[in-house]
Order: sequence, then structure tokens, then C-alpha cells
Amino acid sequence: MTAAAEKSSGHRLLVIDDEAAIRRFLHSALSSEEFSLHEAATGHAGLSAAAAFRPDVILLDLGLPDLDGIDVIRRIREWSQVPIIILSVRERESDKVAALDAGADDYLSKPFGVGELLARIRASLRRAATSESEPVFASGDLLVDLNLRRVILDGTEIQLTPTEYDLLRLLISHAGKVLTHSQILRQIWGIAHHEQPHVLRVTISNLRKKIERDPSRPKFIITEPGVGYRLKTAE
Repeated sequence: MTAAAEKSSGHRLLVIDDEAAIRRFLHSALSSEEFSLHEAATGHAGLSAAAAFRPDVILLDLGLPDLDGIDVIRRIREWSQVPIIILSVRERESDKVAALDAGADDYLSKPFGVGELLARIRASLRRAATSESEPVFASGDLLVDLNLRRVILDGTEIQLTPTEYDLLRLLISHAGKVLTHSQILRQIWGIAHHEQPHVLRVTISNLRKKIERDPSRPKFIITEPGVGYRLKTAE
């Protein structure tokens, strides 16, 4: 992940397309204060970028040189519910049905207009936002606005990296319940990191330093020894 991506406050878009001309067109049309773009030219590169870049929306071509786009959708859906919009020259109904059945959220045939693409991206972002069970999580002096991606501790906004925020959001979505190390690793980093618990320990440590008054005696993120972590809710 680039430093620019970590610092960006806009929605993150991942473009997976082997056509350089299409990537240049999308970069020119969508790069703005509202969006930050990351590009991948192959299916495998796209899967790695999806785990590292943590996009809010993925724009995916089906005709990739190394993996079919349908396989890319299935691989991502093993660990993420990020909105996926298909951009493809395949116009047959069977192709659209296969992509949507595999887990894609929308389908736009090439060539397409920028206005329609932007409308579909905004619609995907709205659906993702409203799918949260609660828009605001509050426990003690910690407040997290899930719609605005804001984390506030005792009235002061806290800056988290995308991965730290995604981890906190996952814990909030299961607040009060124990999440195992494996469940968290699959959801946040993907199956490639399933056996790398040190990655989780480091990120939990960094997150605690930002939201806990005393990270050595956490009151929000509770360790369940040998099992995982639990976000403690207000009594």
C-alpha cells in the first residue's frame, strides 16, 4: 500500500483490468478528492491488491490474462463483502448471471459512460454503508461513526490506517462476541495470511495504542487467550 493511499480520505477504488487504455481512462475519469485509485493488470495482482489496498469498491474486468474474472470474484468473496462492479465486453445474459451469482454486485458492459459508472459506484457505496447494523458505535468515551469512517476518543478524532479501521469495524460488527484469530485473519487479510497471527498481533497492538488510554490494560479490545479478541461493549 502506498503512503498516499494510507493518507487519503476519499473512497478507495481498485481497478483490475489488463487493458492499459481502460486503466488510463478510469484513472483520468475517477481520480479526484472523492476517490483514490489503485490499479492491477492481472487477476493475481488484483487479489493481492484487494488484501493490501482495502478498497471500498472494486472495478473488475472478466477477461484477465491469468485468471477468469469469475474466479477472482469467488476468491475475494471467500473473505470480503467489498462491492464488486464488473466492467466487461461480455454482453451475454449468461455471463452477467454467472458474475452476479459468483458474488458481483453490479455489471456494466463496455463501452460505458463515466456518468453511469459514477452513479453505480455511488449506489454501491450507499448500499455498503446502509448494510451496517448500526451507523454509530459508542462505548464509554469511544465513538465510531461507521458511515463517516470517523473514530473519536474522548471528543478527539483519532486517525487510523485503513487496515486498523477495517479491523475495528469488524470487531464492532461482532461487538461483545469473541472472534477467533483465524476469523479475523480471513476477513481482514485474506486466506493467504491465515497462518500469520503475528500480523494480527501487531495491528491489534497499534490499534490499542490509538484507542486505549492504557494499552497494557485495554478496556475496549479484550484478549481471549488462545482464542482471539472481543470488543467490550458498555455495561
